Amino acid sequence: MKKSLIVLFFLVSITTFAQKDCEYSSNVKDSIGTYRSTKDYVMHEKVFGNSQTSMFFSLINADGLLSLNFQMVQKSADFIPAKCFDKNSRIYIQLTNGKIISLIGIDQESCGNSIRNSNDNCRILSGYFLFMKDSFEDLKKYPISFFRIKFAGETTDYVAKDVLISEVDKKTYNPDHFFMDYLKCVE
Repeated sequence: MKKSLIVLFFLVSITTFAQKDCEYSSNVKDSIGTYRSTKDYVMHEKVFGNSQTSMFFSLINADGLLSLNFQMVQKSADFIPAKCFDKNSRIYIQLTNGKIISLIGIDQESCGNSIRNSNDNCRILSGYFLFMKDSFEDLKKYPISFFRIKFAGETTDYVAKDVLISEVDKKTYNPDHFFMDYLKCVE
């Protein structure tokens, strides 16, 4: 009996600590409505020579409308060509079960902002993408194998790593489990 209680306690403690806590950058509820946004999460990072590219996802629930905020930050001492979003932009997410989930970009054209600091050029591109209603259950159950971003004029594929140790902020991320860990935070 004692062993059974110890094993039960051990299993409960593992499952309790294994779940990710919800961390919000905004969590507002007032007379106008509700707005909840998770913190930015590193989905892809590439540091090569004097250039750096980081991609972030965050989930947003604005009065019951669920969306994905995409942000790409590029830094380089060299010229950075613009990547743009237009009305046809999409994010396609392939899950490990083979299903492909499409996220539709809002009808807003954007090529981001270019910023120059002392020695580097920086370009920041942001976009919002809407979920289809039937996609939530699979996103909660299966990891991401890769995602494809359809920019205006080009399409780029990115492999979702199971473990990504950021060279920029030295934190560990699990991009393949992003939706499994954080979709519950905005539903």
